[in-house]
Amino acid sequence: MMFSRRKSYRNGIVPASRDPSGRGRAIVALSLALILSALAVFTLEWADRTFPPPLSVAGTVSAEVLDRDGHLLRAFATEDGLWRLKTTAQDVDPRFIEMLIAYEDQRFREHHGVDPLALARAALQFVTNGRIVSGASTLSMQVARLIEPRERRTLGAKLLQVARAIQIERRLGKDEILDLYLTHAPYGGNLEGVRAASLAWFGKEPRRLSAGEAALLVAMPQLPEKRRPDRNLAAAEAARKRVLARAAVARVIGEGEAERAAMTAIPTRRLQLPAHAAHLAEAARRKDPAGRLYPTTLSRNIQRGLEGVAREGAARLGPKVSVAMVMADIRTGEIVGEVGSADYFDASRSGWIDMSRITRSPGSTLKPFIYGLAFEEGLVSQETIIEDRPADFFGYRPRNFDMNYQGDVTVRQALQLSLNVPAIRLLDAVGPSRLMVRFRRADVRPKLPPHEAPGLAIGLGGVGITLHELVQLYAGLANQGWPVRLGDGIEGVPGPTDGEPLLSTVAAWHVADILSDVLPPAGSRRHGIAYKTGTSYGYRDAWSVGFDGRYVLGVWVGRPDNGAVPGLTGYGAAAPILFEGFAKAGIAITPLPGPPAGAVRLVQADLPISQRRFSVTANGLLSASVREAAPQIVFPPEGARVELGAQGDGVITPLTLKLQGGRAPFRWLANGRPLPDVARRRVSQWQPDGGGYSTLTVIDALGRAASVRVFVQ
Repeated sequence: MMFSRRKSYRNGIVPASRDPSGRGRAIVALSLALILSALAVFTLEWADRTFPPPLSVAGTVSAEVLDRDGHLLRAFATEDGLWRLKTTAQDVDPRFIEMLIAYEDQRFREHHGVDPLALARAALQFVTNGRIVSGASTLSMQVARLIEPRERRTLGAKLLQVARAIQIERRLGKDEILDLYLTHAPYGGNLEGVRAASLAWFGKEPRRLSAGEAALLVAMPQLPEKRRPDRNLAAAEAARKRVLARAAVARVIGEGEAERAAMTAIPTRRLQLPAHAAHLAEAARRKDPAGRLYPTTLSRNIQRGLEGVAREGAARLGPKVSVAMVMADIRTGEIVGEVGSADYFDASRSGWIDMSRITRSPGSTLKPFIYGLAFEEGLVSQETIIEDRPADFFGYRPRNFDMNYQGDVTVRQALQLSLNVPAIRLLDAVGPSRLMVRFRRADVRPKLPPHEAPGLAIGLGGVGITLHELVQLYAGLANQGWPVRLGDGIEGVPGPTDGEPLLSTVAAWHVADILSDVLPPAGSRRHGIAYKTGTSYGYRDAWSVGFDGRYVLGVWVGRPDNGAVPGLTGYGAAAPILFEGFAKAGIAITPLPGPPAGAVRLVQADLPISQRRFSVTANGLLSASVREAAPQIVFPPEGARVELGAQGDGVITPLTLKLQGGRAPFRWLANGRPLPDVARRRVSQWQPDGGGYSTLTVIDALGRAASVRVFVQ
């Protein structure tokens, strides 16, 4: 048995219990391998969670101020001074994306952060040539380097970049990684991202790029400083040519297109990024310092046009003079263009001061509202004669701007010529306090001198108002007398006014009709707008406000330090800017509304006797002869054919009734039947039962009567 056992050993047969390489050792080895693998996986998971890629840094981008359509108005640099605009693949021309992947990372959609084939190719080329011929960085690795830059390019830095790329791929999808590259790719100086580069080099968003433009933007991030076109044009052209050749091989573009694109010129000057609406942009950031996107109600085209007009206008008017402009949509109250100064960065003109919000004297720009009240009260018509002669209103002696007087003029002429004495005569008749009440209906509260009640001087600028408020007043005038509350340009419109009219629709039409016939300033084309000018005392402020059927534009010209500018007038300085603003805002002029129901422009011969002349005493009061005269129906006139529209419920629109003279209270009768209410005012309304001829009669407190026969249709 001993022999047989030894023999068995010699034949290589060993009992399982004594075999040192048996299954036990295999199990131990396998277990150890599993443990080490699990430990490695655990270690990698722990390291991945403990040392994640700094993706939060990638969220630091420039804040953007946008217009109503989402177009960029102004961008703010990041805290470290970089122009880094948030960019996604949807913001960029699709052909650029195809070129980028074809040139930088052909297997971007397939690999998981590292491209083994590219690594093998780069290693083989290094061994063969003894130098680096081509890199193996994927877009994911480049994103890792961009969000966590290293000063030195060492093997350790490259290994960390590989690890970070794998970590990024685990957390983000391919489109998200591509968006990070598009936002952070370097383009020389303080430019980062494709949008910033496209705006700086081509002056446009990257949504539509030519083949040459796309190729240049693909090439620059590899060596951004050495390939800057403004510093090394030859290097930029050579790099672009290589990208075009690669794109042609990858069939992103045709060979013929690549050759043509390589021959196109490359811009050699870096442009400034959009910097429109500086004051409004600063105001938006103050309201929300941590925000990234600031939408506004502005229109980029309108804003750009108005800023150019303001800048050129100030340059013509001389040093230290600034210009402010506000344009609003009458229908919505939205600010569509706002220029706070001629140039925000011009210290000689105090450009940082937003003059559209500074209180100044409005000059004669409030006169149209005085005339509107007079029309509404039936005191005058457009062809009523009014005196333009020296007058004394209890010690207040207004004089015309040119120190001359016209004698007898029509109300229409008095407003068009902006005569001071007739305006004060009418303001004295309607009352300064009533005028201020109307301003409050438009949510405008002009500032009076401390402890002073409204006086006649407010008609000639003796009150404080901002350009924004003045435009709001004129928006109500342009809106057929109904107040329009303007927004602030940032949050839109705050809401409706209290619902009371600024002026009656008929009165507002009469004012607009007169202002639409004012001659434009010398050298300006008639645009079909109604406008008014104003000049404050001492040539400190020049104003012009105009409107068409949709937009109202206000212009202020002067020195921010309130210094006088000899010869500065609203007609000579502000009005040309107003007309140029309408011309260059890129808008189509909307016709002014036609006359509303009840609005009739009568020649003087057809006016009632009491309305042919506005008669006043030496003290500026309505003469007793007018006050005590028998009542006269001013509107509708005898024999008039009045067309009245229907309201929403089918009921005929009320007809406005106006009278002059007589003593209150007044009793109106329609076809012999008294109207429900006794009126103390000289303006009333009558609701016709239907069309046809009707006789209207008014009886005053002394029993005196007047009648007219009209046809309602």
